[in-house]
Amino acid sequence: MPIGEFCNREVVFATRETSIQEAALLMRQYHVGDLVVVDEIDGKRVPAGIVTDRDIVIEIISQSLDLTEFSVGDIMSPQLISVQENEGVFETIRLMRTKGIRRIPVVNPEGGLEGLVSADDILDLLAEEMAELAKVAPREQEREVKAKI
Repeated sequence: MPIGEFCNREVVFATRETSIQEAALLMRQYHVGDLVVVDEIDGKRVPAGIVTDRDIVIEIISQSLDLTEFSVGDIMSPQLISVQENEGVFETIRLMRTKGIRRIPVVNPEGGLEGLVSADDILDLLAEEMAELAKVAPREQEREVKAKI
């Protein structure tokens, strides 16, 4: 299954210029712990980084720095790893494991942001698939009993 089929397409995003306070307010408003940082290129939102609530705490608050002195671009994780929307779930899991990341932006062939997928999203999908698979054995037994009657 292509990762683009089930990624979250309602991505909360910011730009490099977004203030730290604005970012925190967006996270609070949308009940998310991260924002995809995008650059607007030729009318497309191209992922440039990710900033998390943890980044705000570790980089700014824990050091008692002035929030107004920094923007999202100053504290975002700049080495962004993304995945093409036509990549498979297994390939995405492998990439996340190899790179040690829990969230990954999903992009189209032109590099534009299409969605976001997290390890939790994939766990939910796999749990659902495993639950369906677990129903096979009882159904097989039912079928065998009916065939003997």
